[in-house]
Amino acid sequence: MDNFTIQVILADDHPAVVAGLLHMLQEHRTIRVVSTCANSTELVAALGTQPCDVLVSDYAMPGGNYGDGITLFSFLRRRYPTMRIVVLTMIDNPGIIRSLLKLDIQCILSKADAVGHLVAAIHGAYARGRYFSPSISKIVWQIDVETPMSSTRALTTRESEVIRLFVSGYSVNEIAAQLKRSKQTISSQKANAMRKLGVDSDTDLIKYSIGAALAVVPEDGGRDTSDAVPPGER
Repeated sequence: MDNFTIQVILADDHPAVVAGLLHMLQEHRTIRVVSTCANSTELVAALGTQPCDVLVSDYAMPGGNYGDGITLFSFLRRRYPTMRIVVLTMIDNPGIIRSLLKLDIQCILSKADAVGHLVAAIHGAYARGRYFSPSISKIVWQIDVETPMSSTRALTTRESEVIRLFVSGYSVNEIAAQLKRSKQTISSQKANAMRKLGVDSDTDLIKYSIGAALAVVPEDGGRDTSDAVPPGER
């Protein structure tokens, strides 16, 4: 029992967050952080070389080859079905929380709550249990996981990425800089997504995001024609 350790990978694109979590977790001898990652590309590479009992991951980590959010967690569920996942996020969208629960991710923490909840969540995930921080717990109790959401045309990974960042408060210019795409490309992807969702204004887009998680299709499952711009303009 003295040698028992839970091997953990931390994934978050904010270095200060990772440093804080590492400092807190190193005090617990039952938890060993084997790798840290800043995006999904680094995460999948780490999972290919490091044993991992529990992944602790931010929800929004744009820029990686495997996407982020629901797209990434769906992929991880398929490739690593036995790995436990703890989601650490600032997002309090009921639709997104609902989608995580549908993926059988039962340990979800809000970054707005005390960081000390993470230790209990890691142990809970390892034991295949359930753990929600207080802010997430309030949302979970209002969710009916079995009731289908209204269907929409599925967004591509890139469209979903742009919309999520936009409704989180980023401008089109800021999204373009963060994702290393041109302003024209981001505007086109945002417009395509709004057309698919049936919304005509930014206000309606934000209202929609409050009540529904965005459906996403993989990049190889549907051509994202909004990327059809000359390489020099990206």
